[in-house]
Amino acid sequence: MAPIIEIHNMIKTYPGVRAVDGVSLSIEQGICFGLLGPNGAGKTTLIEIVEGILKPDAGETLYKGTPVGARFRKEAGIQFQVTSLQEFLTVRETLRLFKNLYPRTMDILEVIRLCSLDEFLDRDTRKLSGGQRQRLLMALALINDPEVLFLDEPTTGLDPQARRNFWDLISLVRSKGKTIVLTTHYMDEAYALCDEIAIMDRGKIVSQGTPEQLLKEHFGDVVLQFPDEDVEGKLDKLSLCVSKQPGWCEIQTHDVDGTIRLLLDRGVSLSRMNVRSWSLEDLFIALTGKDLRS
Repeated sequence: MAPIIEIHNMIKTYPGVRAVDGVSLSIEQGICFGLLGPNGAGKTTLIEIVEGILKPDAGETLYKGTPVGARFRKEAGIQFQVTSLQEFLTVRETLRLFKNLYPRTMDILEVIRLCSLDEFLDRDTRKLSGGQRQRLLMALALINDPEVLFLDEPTTGLDPQARRNFWDLISLVRSKGKTIVLTTHYMDEAYALCDEIAIMDRGKIVSQGTPEQLLKEHFGDVVLQFPDEDVEGKLDKLSLCVSKQPGWCEIQTHDVDGTIRLLLDRGVSLSRMNVRSWSLEDLFIALTGKDLRS
């Protein structure tokens, strides 16, 4: 199947900085594609170019094999990170307002059911909770029955339960055959939702693939964690890859059994040992040298 979106050698420069520096990537139809990067990496600029909000200095975006144009605008839905809604309207009235803006739309009852809006349809939009507001914004992004849906950090600021509920909504939308392009600051969110991710830094794509592929490519080992006091003075002269975290000692190893035998011989207690695999957060820091929100 041909990619639904193709980006070729995209460049966008502002005074003193190249925000997007020759980016090329493709997004397959029907997947959830995650774009990750620290603040200032260029991901928002790139997405806004693809959406047609910004004009690039060079490069092009293809939608279903042709340059982005009227067809893309009809078939794309966008949920911005910050959106102002018309005041003094109810949720029901807001849905009807946006439905009248498009020649082709989803059935409004289907949108209400899909986004679970039934309980607050007659509530003033100014009185919605954070999770309710995000579900309404998702509904507005879906009202034109888009082929591709852009979600810009849709769960930022939500409480854990609202975040999980919104994850379920994203998964449900994806099951309808929609292609989703997601930007997020949460590694667990990217791992749970995205079929493929691209990590962006300093205007460039530094790595791209499925979460599992990227972790396997960059990390072939696991991490053993011990409280500092359990290993203090017991690791001297051992050929181990050791790193320090506040209050913890981490040992990276390909051979868990052999490393544990070695530690037992040194009298290290295993009672408080944690064994963990590498995470997307580890990968992000390894590739960019930064925390995601830096």
